[in-house]
Amino acid sequence: MSCRRTDCISKPLSGLFGKLGSTVGSYPFYFFIIPLFLSAALGVGFINLDRVADNDLERQFTPRKGPSKVTRAFVRENFPYNDSMFTEDRLYDKPDFASLIAVARDNLDILEGPAFEEILRLNDKILNITVGNGTRGFSDLCAITNGECISNVILDILSSSEAGPTSLTYPEYTYRSRSVFLGFVLGGVKTDGRGSVRSAHAMKLSYFLGDHEAEASKLWLKGFKSLLSDEMNHQYIDVSYYTSKSKQEEIDSHTTDGFPLFLITYACAITFSVLSCLRMDNVRNKVWVAVFGVLSSGLAVLSSFGLLLYIGVPFVITVANAPFLILGIGLNNMFILVSDWQHTHVNDPVPERMAHAYKEAIMSITITALTDVLKFFIGVTSDFPSVQYFCLYTATSIIFCYIYTITFFGAFLALNGRREGSNRHWLTCRKIPSNRPDGRSTMYNICCVGGDYDKSTGAEKKHPANNFFKDYYGPFLIKPWVKGVVIFLYVAYLAVSIYGCFHIQQGIELYDLAADNSHVTRFMKKDREYFSDYGPSVMVIVTEAFPYWDKTKRHQLLTCMENVKTLDFVDKDVYTSWLDSYLSYGQENHLNLDDKDVFLKNLSPFFELLPFFKQDVNLTGDVIFASRVFIQTVDLYSAKMEVDMLEGLKSTVSKCSIASLSVYNQEFIFYDQHSVVVKSTIKNVVVITAVMLAVSMLLIPNLLCSLGVACSIGSVTAGVTGFMALWDVGLDSISMIIFSVCIGFTVDFSAHVSYAFVSSKKPNADEKAIEALSNLGYPILQGALSTILGVSVLATGHFNTFRTFFKIFFLVMLLGMIHGLVFIPVMLTAVTCGTEEEQEDKRETAERISKL
Repeated sequence: MSCRRTDCISKPLSGLFGKLGSTVGSYPFYFFIIPLFLSAALGVGFINLDRVADNDLERQFTPRKGPSKVTRAFVRENFPYNDSMFTEDRLYDKPDFASLIAVARDNLDILEGPAFEEILRLNDKILNITVGNGTRGFSDLCAITNGECISNVILDILSSSEAGPTSLTYPEYTYRSRSVFLGFVLGGVKTDGRGSVRSAHAMKLSYFLGDHEAEASKLWLKGFKSLLSDEMNHQYIDVSYYTSKSKQEEIDSHTTDGFPLFLITYACAITFSVLSCLRMDNVRNKVWVAVFGVLSSGLAVLSSFGLLLYIGVPFVITVANAPFLILGIGLNNMFILVSDWQHTHVNDPVPERMAHAYKEAIMSITITALTDVLKFFIGVTSDFPSVQYFCLYTATSIIFCYIYTITFFGAFLALNGRREGSNRHWLTCRKIPSNRPDGRSTMYNICCVGGDYDKSTGAEKKHPANNFFKDYYGPFLIKPWVKGVVIFLYVAYLAVSIYGCFHIQQGIELYDLAADNSHVTRFMKKDREYFSDYGPSVMVIVTEAFPYWDKTKRHQLLTCMENVKTLDFVDKDVYTSWLDSYLSYGQENHLNLDDKDVFLKNLSPFFELLPFFKQDVNLTGDVIFASRVFIQTVDLYSAKMEVDMLEGLKSTVSKCSIASLSVYNQEFIFYDQHSVVVKSTIKNVVVITAVMLAVSMLLIPNLLCSLGVACSIGSVTAGVTGFMALWDVGLDSISMIIFSVCIGFTVDFSAHVSYAFVSSKKPNADEKAIEALSNLGYPILQGALSTILGVSVLATGHFNTFRTFFKIFFLVMLLGMIHGLVFIPVMLTAVTCGTEEEQEDKRETAERISKL
């Protein structure tokens, strides 16, 4: 196999980085102090954090151009609100409301006895909440229907003398000559064979407010929340509560919760880095180098966040994950640069040592930084604003992290090199002897002697871990039988990963966006547990002018509606249709509704009889431009089922050839994310791979190794996705953000090893692999373990978002490290070409043989 080298860019860049290293080594003070002043100046931007924080759920966490937003705009235009005829099903947006779920304790019946009495007392307290110095109560702010407040009809039914718990039917009950749907208000219901309710375990009460006094309604909701938070201890019922503002308030109140975890992470990272950089030699000790390496990452976050906050870029809660990624990148850069510094000759001047270290290390760091920055800037084009802002913050942070690595951290490395060059103690900076003087105590020799180095190479003595990779691990890994085992394990890894990929779940539970101990989480879980038998009521909308009086076409339209009702997740018996009711009305009054004039003429008296239906028809002149009916979904016990429901409805209505149909419910705005998330994730992985391949081909001087690095992305992507499924992490908008972000770092370890491999001057592939592992095995291990240790604090977070980040980032770092230290070296020895000298020798030998 012939070799294809692409070092026309990498060689000049490598020389340029060498000159930069020499400059930093010559003038370290300037490169050290300027980033400090710059960070201090940019950090002032944090005063704008509260002003630019934006966690609006719909704006940030739903697709910017989601199809349900288009449908909502159509509904808003064609079916405007009628404030005097409030019905929740007909709203295109969520109204202001408060809700509670009462669950009977000790298996009591919620419909009667002490449990029901406690509900009545609690309801009275809620109705008596007043705001505005006691001048405005629920009766003044409530949503109105037929001139009366929307009430909890289940309480009216159970409290009336003409009805009671023993006469209830479920899910529909006829009360005062009108049908009442009880599927939304009773949970844990037990019925007899005729549908009569025997008992119920849970009850949901809702209090809807009008939109005519927004400020007073907001205060009333706060009063509701305050009352319910104080009224949690009941003898016979367990109460959870929720308001229309709860989710937003919950996220807004936890925007900066990641910062304390960030500080803990940095403390852990500093501790691990210091321990891993400890040396018994009092001159060669790299304790302060480790501390300032972590500090460099912190300054990058301070500068980048401060800059973007200063210019007003919205700060979304997902951005709080970015510092953990920057820490991982910064630590990896630090360990790579320190490793190359340790390979330089200790007696050379600091500028020369810096030039040599930069020539090797910064080239490798540039490859990963460039791909990461490009990937994140491409992520700014995402359909999700929360992803856009996350990518913008992270890309900017990576740029600052890269700049500060080669300036601030490099400058400190040079200053530390000067200390080492004058043989000064790592703590006191006093000159100490390099050899153990006679007559001194053992303690003196341990604490006050240092500066030894490897006389054969002129470089620092290698860390025992480096010798392990050179003398034991590397030679072991290249044995033929070990390579066979590694390839077998890799195939098994791919098989398990692909299996997991086909079993990953989609969808997000809304309580996963809230803290574990939040009242929002508590309410949502109770709602899922007791009220999942009946899902949202869905509008089926005819979105174009249609001749409803044409019997043939009407029959075809009704057939389309019947097809919708036959779906497994639709209750065919719970159906609200103005058209069906109008046809019944026409039959009862002996009207020929197949005649256009008769059809249109009798709509007005029909709407006077049933005024709610007037909101379902957009009639202008003699044309019905749009209309809608309502279906009832059932058995939606998980977010995955909700996703399947939406896709099933869209698929079914799209098959209706006689009319253009759409489906809509307020919740569909959030369900839209699931139709985008898989496409976005696949697009991100393809883009990352393409960018990595392009950068690798330019900067890694070997085409096969560039292809191998790009392929490693697909391999780790499959592994992370598969093991996500096995670790109970679903694919949703949150995990997509984290997954897309983290997956970019899978390439870092592989790129470092591949670049070290092709840059090696060793004569054959096996020796190249050993040298690459000897030089980079320990830094990669340090970077991976320190990052995993740092983000492990997120596993203790009270947010599912943080725990999901930990799981995905753990998988990315672990699998990336295994690829870099095990799979990639073996694959490179199997498929890569030799050095140019090898190729020339082989060509000369072949020519001599051909002449014989």
